[in-house]
Amino acid sequence: MEKIQLEILGLSSSQSQTGSFALVLGERDGNRRLPIIIGMFEAQSIAIQIEKINPNRPLTHDLFKTFAEQVDVSISEIIISDLKEGVFYSKIMCTDGTKDFELDARPSDAIAIGLRFGVPIYTVESVLSEAGIILSDLEDEDENEEMTVKSSTSSTSSTSSSSKEPLNQTSTDELNKMLNEALEKEDYERAAKIRDEINKRN
Repeated sequence: MEKIQLEILGLSSSQSQTGSFALVLGERDGNRRLPIIIGMFEAQSIAIQIEKINPNRPLTHDLFKTFAEQVDVSISEIIISDLKEGVFYSKIMCTDGTKDFELDARPSDAIAIGLRFGVPIYTVESVLSEAGIILSDLEDEDENEEMTVKSSTSSTSSTSSSSKEPLNQTSTDELNKMLNEALEKEDYERAAKIRDEINKRN
């Protein structure tokens, strides 16, 4: 079975399913894209790992990583292995140092876990040929559009008067306070924006 390595290109709100997101994977050495519809929780978990945001409480995928490390199990790779009747299947390839084994998982969970272990993501030709989209088939504006993911709480506006001010006009101390507030509310989209503004100043 020849494996094809994928990389995460972005997340965007699904146009077809309300409350869902499209995770777009790209063929590393090619021009095909593999969009997968995932749930809001999994999208949020993937997004905060990509953005390197540390939530105040561990998410389920963080818990999986901690548990695996405690029992000396490591992850070697993620494989999106099959597509049946429009449903993607994937495997988490594991090892305890002496024995290799695999776990069945939804692609969204497998990728969220794989990101936390820093392992490569693969698929197979049969999946990519059936569900992949050739880059030339995409609109340029869609390809160039920055993809972001909104947390379930992003629609909730902050009551802090400072949140109404542009971030670039807010003091660093106030930004740090706002960052903590956003993390407490689990508003990871806003936290990412605040963190980016803080990083610009460092």
